Amino acid sequence: MTSTSPTLAGQVRENPVIQAFWLLRIGFTVAPILFGLDKFAGLLTHWEQYLAPGIDTLVPGTAHQAMLAVGAIEIAAGLAVAALPRFGGYLVAAWLGGIIVNLLILGDFYDVALRDFGLLLGALALARLAAGVAR
Repeated sequence: MTSTSPTLAGQVRENPVIQAFWLLRIGFTVAPILFGLDKFAGLLTHWEQYLAPGIDTLVPGTAHQAMLAVGAIEIAAGLAVAALPRFGGYLVAAWLGGIIVNLLILGDFYDVALRDFGLLLGALALARLAAGVAR
């Protein structure tokens, strides 16, 4: 008697845990990469407005240069999720935690901070799912 293991496509079609894992993995790959790229293009918003002055004084260069560095880090975080979702999920969660702290220091954009807290929880869920799914 031989047993065959289901293909990845079959697992994704039938297993809700694997479906959730892939939805989160794709989302936390694509979103950070797109947000990171937009730090260079500036199509979505004026990103420097989100940098707390207290944080701006801690980092070298201008606020614009800091946001370019943020963009590069976000792109790297998205690629980390694609390649190593267990590590990448925790990396994105930590990054979102930093963004939340920055917004709270700024004293504005509390709606964005709350949204980012929800995303942080999703990134943690991805990392936990990856521990059991991605092998």
